[in-house]
Amino acid sequence: MRNGPPDRGAATDTAFVATFDMPLDELRRYKPERPEPPDFDIFWSETLAASRGLTAPPRFEPFDSPLRTLDVFDVTFSGFAGQPIKAWLLAPAGAAGRLPTVVEYIGYGGGRQFPYGWLAWASGGYAHLVMDTRGQGSEWSPGDTPDIEVTPTSGQHPGFMTRGIDHRDTYYYRRLITDAVLALDAAIAHPLVDPDRIAVTGISQGGGLALAVAGLSSVPKAATIDVPALCHWRRAVEITDTNPYREVARYLATRRDRADAAFATLAYFDGMNFAARATAPALFSVGLMDEICAPSTVFAAFNHYAGPAEISVWPFNGHDAGNLHQQAERYAFLEGLGLAP
Repeated sequence: MRNGPPDRGAATDTAFVATFDMPLDELRRYKPERPEPPDFDIFWSETLAASRGLTAPPRFEPFDSPLRTLDVFDVTFSGFAGQPIKAWLLAPAGAAGRLPTVVEYIGYGGGRQFPYGWLAWASGGYAHLVMDTRGQGSEWSPGDTPDIEVTPTSGQHPGFMTRGIDHRDTYYYRRLITDAVLALDAAIAHPLVDPDRIAVTGISQGGGLALAVAGLSSVPKAATIDVPALCHWRRAVEITDTNPYREVARYLATRRDRADAAFATLAYFDGMNFAARATAPALFSVGLMDEICAPSTVFAAFNHYAGPAEISVWPFNGHDAGNLHQQAERYAFLEGLGLAP
């Protein structure tokens, strides 16, 4: 357990922990070995540089919405391989000057949906960029960005977790994580955004993306990382029987000879490796009854985090990340860092 502020909402009785995972006192100490490829840094620096070399200036088009207290912009920016990615930018109506800004990434299966689904940050006085998720947005909220595959790949289990898993270069999350990093470049291009006061945030898949960005970019001054997915892949696949990790298990149940190669690919996208490189102050959250992103996978990333970090522990909650109670924690966390409007 790292030094830092005490855990908010922490349990005091390990009997409250869901029985499928470790007791809380063990979770606090759980720091497994990281499966880090020797060329991890080179792979990501070359990936980001190649895509940055293909970018076009982002477009911010005023969007006519029923919101009267917020201004909304329909955003298009260049992501992986220069491909167009959609986003929303929301800000307090009539705002002038540069604002602290939150860049948000979306949970698995969701897209950017409608701007009035994203009121919490802009209503609090922040500029708020919400990145669409390529290829997703047909499960619980609609999206507007296709996943353009640069290289043909072999078969996959339905979903995104095994798309292109044969090789690190073709894996889906190479494209999505690159989009997430370049979303910061797009945000900085808008005159309302203060480039020195940017935080990244997300829940589940979005939390995994926020963690990856914190490890790959020096731009974020803070990160709120809620019940992050994409962490400690092997344990996640082995301990949970729910989607999205079940997609990997079902793929490997058919492709019985592919396990070692698949996990070798996933090592380039493991949140533990990004955490070991992240230095911005971070607030994590975990639900001790989370059967989607098991607590041990969250603590594995948290305990490897290189910068100052704290964690909100919700003993009786699952994958809801503390819900609105956690949003109050996020507001307080950014305010404590001097990033409030």
